[in-house]
Amino acid sequence: MDSSSGIQASLAGRYALALFNLAEEKKTLEAVEASLTNLDKALNDSPTFADLTKSQVVSRDEATKAVTALGTSMKLDAITQNFLGVLAENRRLDQLAPAIAAFSSMLADHRGEVTAQVTSAFPLEAAQIKEIGAQLKSRAGREVKVETHVDPEILGGLIVRMGSQMIDSSIKTRLNTLSQAMKG
Repeated sequence: MDSSSGIQASLAGRYALALFNLAEEKKTLEAVEASLTNLDKALNDSPTFADLTKSQVVSRDEATKAVTALGTSMKLDAITQNFLGVLAENRRLDQLAPAIAAFSSMLADHRGEVTAQVTSAFPLEAAQIKEIGAQLKSRAGREVKVETHVDPEILGGLIVRMGSQMIDSSIKTRLNTLSQAMKG
């Protein structure tokens, strides 16, 4: 496994690396990936769950019970359920979102993929995502995993981040550039 030292140096990166190594050893990378994807969606869709991960008021015991119930109701794989329990027991649920991101990065490296974050003003259709992926693959020269995000504030267009590169064709940026040019 060839992970960047920056990911491994962070607390979330160390948790993600331990999870990745265990999932790889048990040959359950896909199951863990699916569970983490569902958890990431839950973090974004449920303010209550997001608040639980950030709360310093919730006791270890209450947090452990809550994530155990959540893992069962979401039908998470056993390794991911145990991972959540470890985070709750160590009062590190605040590291869940960055650990998910670090795990995704490690998995992409493992698969020889590069990840591109695509931000749009409106949700993209599957055909659009597929076309963006194909365009980025031809540019990167290897498989590209496209992660989409919606940010209505960009008004239109796309912002694509792939590795250290960023392509910003958003209407908001174009309007700001035009505004600056007109000011002289």
